[in-house]
Amino acid sequence: MANNVQAVIAALEVFSGAPEKAAIEQANTWLQDFQHSSEAWSTCNVLLLSPDAPLHAKIFAAQTFRTKVTYDLGDMSTADLLQLRETLIKALETYHTGPRNILLQLCLAISGLALQLPAWDDPVQDMIDAFGRNPAMVPALLLFLTVLPEEVTTNTKIPLTDDEYKERASKLLTANANKVTDLLAMYLQAPGASFAVQTQIFNCLGSWLAAGEIVAMSLLNSPLITYSFQALSSDELFDAAVSVVCDLIHETQEVEDNMPVIEVIVPQVIALKPKLVEYKDDPEKIRGLARIFAEAGEAYRSLLLHHPETFFPIVEAIGQCSAYPDLDIVPITFSFWMRLAQSIGKKPSVSPLFLDAYRALMGVIIRHLHFPADTASLTGQEAENFRSFRHVMGDTLKDCCYVLGTDKCLLATYEMITVALNRGPNVSWQEIEAPLFAMRSMGAEVDPNDDQAVPKIMDLIPRLPAHPRVRYAALLIISRYTEWINKHPDYIPYQLQYISAGFEDSDQEVNAAAGQALKYLCQDCKRHLVEFLPQLHSFLANMGNKLVQDDKVQVYQAIAYVISAMPMEQAAQSLRTFSLDILEHVHALTVKTTSPTKEEFVQITHDLENLEVMLGVIQSFGEHLPTACQNTHQEAWAVFEPFIAKYGSEYPICERTTRVLRLGLTFFGSATLPILPSVLSRMASSFEATGFSSYLWMAGKVVGRFGNEEDPALRTAFKDVYERASNKLVTMLQEKPPQMIPDVLEDYLQMLLQMIDNAPDVFFPSPAFPIAFRVAMAALTLVHSDIVFAALDLLRTIFTHDCLTPATQPPPPKFPIYAAAIKPVVEREGQELTSLLLAGLVGDFPEESIPMVVTIFRVMGGLWPTQLHAWLPPVVQQLPSVTVPDQVKSSFLADVNSAIQSGDFDKVKYAVRTLHRASRKARERRRAGPLDG
Repeated sequence: MANNVQAVIAALEVFSGAPEKAAIEQANTWLQDFQHSSEAWSTCNVLLLSPDAPLHAKIFAAQTFRTKVTYDLGDMSTADLLQLRETLIKALETYHTGPRNILLQLCLAISGLALQLPAWDDPVQDMIDAFGRNPAMVPALLLFLTVLPEEVTTNTKIPLTDDEYKERASKLLTANANKVTDLLAMYLQAPGASFAVQTQIFNCLGSWLAAGEIVAMSLLNSPLITYSFQALSSDELFDAAVSVVCDLIHETQEVEDNMPVIEVIVPQVIALKPKLVEYKDDPEKIRGLARIFAEAGEAYRSLLLHHPETFFPIVEAIGQCSAYPDLDIVPITFSFWMRLAQSIGKKPSVSPLFLDAYRALMGVIIRHLHFPADTASLTGQEAENFRSFRHVMGDTLKDCCYVLGTDKCLLATYEMITVALNRGPNVSWQEIEAPLFAMRSMGAEVDPNDDQAVPKIMDLIPRLPAHPRVRYAALLIISRYTEWINKHPDYIPYQLQYISAGFEDSDQEVNAAAGQALKYLCQDCKRHLVEFLPQLHSFLANMGNKLVQDDKVQVYQAIAYVISAMPMEQAAQSLRTFSLDILEHVHALTVKTTSPTKEEFVQITHDLENLEVMLGVIQSFGEHLPTACQNTHQEAWAVFEPFIAKYGSEYPICERTTRVLRLGLTFFGSATLPILPSVLSRMASSFEATGFSSYLWMAGKVVGRFGNEEDPALRTAFKDVYERASNKLVTMLQEKPPQMIPDVLEDYLQMLLQMIDNAPDVFFPSPAFPIAFRVAMAALTLVHSDIVFAALDLLRTIFTHDCLTPATQPPPPKFPIYAAAIKPVVEREGQELTSLLLAGLVGDFPEESIPMVVTIFRVMGGLWPTQLHAWLPPVVQQLPSVTVPDQVKSSFLADVNSAIQSGDFDKVKYAVRTLHRASRKARERRRAGPLDG
């Protein structure tokens, strides 16, 4: 015992000494193992009751009690559990004055024990009897009563059946709700009750309310409601009172069932409204009041609408909170305004009071949207937070549109701008930008056929000041209103002029907004913009070099949208025109006799990105290519092939080129078949030369799209790329561990998945198949969900292939060839595969991949029972006992052996699932850590 006590203290000392990471990990592991042990009960009791034990050791002891109560009561007898109860209660008596973290862990442990110990008939009454009569002990009792409903309703790790839980929770909570209510009222009215005890009372009441055990109607004749509102006048009790009042209101949202208590609550809520003026210089008080008013507004929405004469002061109070200058407080009200707007929208008519409230709200929000006069006063993070919050406020403006009508809101915002503009040069840009931002937010609600408000806004845009923030906001309005512009194409020439001027602005954010506006204009108005395509081509020729790449991408996207709206032959010719501009750049770099500069490499990757963007928008012209495109794929490959051969060792070139090729595959479809052997050969050569995974990715796309084609040259090319890639990967894995090349493994596995699905005649008989199998096994060692999933998917597909259990006799002619390839590989690699599968099953495999592991073991049990019987024992013994206890290992082996002997191989599945569940439970426990409360 003494040795254990000293060992725990020594292990805990490691954390305070801040030594090397290895020492901390070793101490952490030791403490976790200790918490699993049966000796931990008595050792922690000694630590808790020893006056000489250091504080951190006592805290650890209390945490260990809580942990073991959660996980380790299953093997204890009722007598031992009752003794444990006495131990914990005695410890609580010892620490009734604190420290609080020890007190809290002990209360949680007692709560968990009460839930799992039916022999403890009435824990709540017993705790009241033990602690409730001594004023010094009352704080400990109140803490227990506070955490009890939280622990019972939220600690899902406690192992109880649903029926056991329901029965015990009812006994602990529901049966004691009235008793606890009376107890709290008694303590609250007791003479001399300290602020600390009163705060605990409110917290306890809130806990039982939140758990749904104390119902609001039961408080109708209790002093607790009145005391809760009175406590809002106390600085010391304010926060606790706010929380309990909000909980109380929340529990009365079923208004028909709670009208008597609502009639008590609402006058007291309304009586708080003058406090908003009284506390206007105290943001924390305003925050608390805002929470109460917003909770009341949401809970009593139907009453607000049906009885505004009584309830409208709550809306007015929420409006005052929305207008408060502290933007951390304002969003507390937003949910109310949204829900109220939804309720108003369902009513045929609504009181003018609510329309006035939303008009006022719109003005308030637009005022909040103003940037400060000195924007330099905002730090980088503050500026980012404010920008983000503006979008949140924009959603509230949409609520205003929903209630008042979008046209009315837009016209009101338009008036704000015209009034500001009429003031002349003295107007600040903020006074114009904020309403513009509001218009942008409201744009989502605009009717494309509107002929009242939006025309005025569109006519206003060219008259706006040239300030970059104003121009930025105006350009984004164009972006948002493009569906309207599509119905009113007369505005397009003016919008294009404004957008073009935005590209010439010196402010990069304005350039970006211009790019976005052009993209959406071309996307939504593409049929009207066909005639402007030559103008866009000229714009690119003249302005292209001046644009940053992000903006240029948006221009190419815009052009692609316009091309997609053209008649097919015209579209094909236009796409060819823009594409040839880019391909000429690629060719020019290829034939360059001197080494390209870094800037030239960057520029060509930008060109390729622009081509990628265009192809991504247009996708395809269908199976029958227009005349202008019929030979383009051969022309393009004639440019790309030497380009990749020369510069494919540059990673950015590899990435961009393969992405363009992938889209070209989609665009040209089966027309590419004659060039695909050359493409695959180049992918194989480039992967051999560089090890870049994108070449495998591209090869996999070709196999996935055309794997069913019977062309002999193409199938030879499949075999060639498969074997060359596999041999290259063997070399790479000799030089680097799998963890260093996850991207290569992933793209290789994805290529193999396409092979096995579309070209099994290539995949199985090849000498590369054993390599592929080994690579899939190596991938199982990575902590990378997508890669592990792909590896397991491949292995499962191999193990479940019909060639191993053909449904017909004689089997298809190629099946014996496939089976003859699979069986020796499995028999040779089976033990290591079994080890990797079990290690991942009890370790880091993603949860959604577990069914694949189960399937693989099920097939191994059915097709290789003798081998599996031999492979498992040494593998299982190597599994870490911390995640797979010895008892679980023994049960697993016994279950698998039983399944094999009986020939009931479905039982193998159940055994694997049971092992997984047991290890997951052990991992979850250890994941919490020995020092977590």
